[in-house]
Amino acid sequence: MPDRLPPLTALRAFDAAARHMSFARAADEIGVTPAALSFQIKSLEDHLGQPLFHRLNRAVELTEAGRALAPGAAEGFRALQTAWRAARRVKNDKTLTVTAGPAFTARWMAPRFYEFARAHPEIELRFSASLRMMDFQRDEIDVAIRFGHGPDPDLYALPLAFEWVTPVMLPELADRYPTPDSLRDAPLLVDDSLDFVTPPCDWAAWFRAVGLDHEPVGAPHFSQADHAVDAALAGAGIALGRRALVIKDLHEGRLVAPYGIALKPQAHFRFLCPKGAEDRPAITAFRDWMLSEIDKTAAVSDTLTIIACEEVPSD
Repeated sequence: MPDRLPPLTALRAFDAAARHMSFARAADEIGVTPAALSFQIKSLEDHLGQPLFHRLNRAVELTEAGRALAPGAAEGFRALQTAWRAARRVKNDKTLTVTAGPAFTARWMAPRFYEFARAHPEIELRFSASLRMMDFQRDEIDVAIRFGHGPDPDLYALPLAFEWVTPVMLPELADRYPTPDSLRDAPLLVDDSLDFVTPPCDWAAWFRAVGLDHEPVGAPHFSQADHAVDAALAGAGIALGRRALVIKDLHEGRLVAPYGIALKPQAHFRFLCPKGAEDRPAITAFRDWMLSEIDKTAAVSDTLTIIACEEVPSD
């Protein structure tokens, strides 16, 4: 039995027939006649030296050899399709697909991306707002912005500005609650999206950092950080705002952070792409633009005393 692989067209015909269990539907999928598909499969069987299908009156069934070949053939064609898409993207600097979490997309990307579009009209940005772990090749993603602890093996990973959290509110609420101690009677909003971070960077930790023992009871909880920020912008209460999601509102005066104390979690945002892809012109342009946008509001962080969460005494 020869070790050389059979023609790819014959394997493709077999893969389609094995998935559909129908020569007619398989032929329709790959755009040939049923007779042509049957000929390809017959040539594959001749190459193998044994049948791959039992031909029944109105159906086909895989033989033992067919069942052995089908999974590998399917996996092989999926890998080829993935590799082909990746190879095409290497030369495609007209489109850039970026994935980030829903909150980061809504609060950081959406208010700013028109600046990138104006500076780079030749690049079409596409956003995929998701917390799902993505495969760069399978999901055709060029850049991922992710928040967490890392590490990120086999990827180009650039840490973005470090994150912090601090109480944020409308200016009129700051007049009503002028000190950290007065927050005991304030309508506090709880963002649960940082619950995975250790050590915790929550309201209880922030109060301990300013020398108080208090934890919100009966406060509304939000699973998405941007929803908590939206509630603060609507005047519904005071949120423990995350830097990336509130810094533009602080910079432009819609929100204020009157107490000057912020907590820094160990987790941080990273700019991720496959190693080697960081030098692609579109990815380089997007990375440089992000860094310049971060720099525009960097002065806000300079107004805060930032304490690492791990340095806050625990209960």
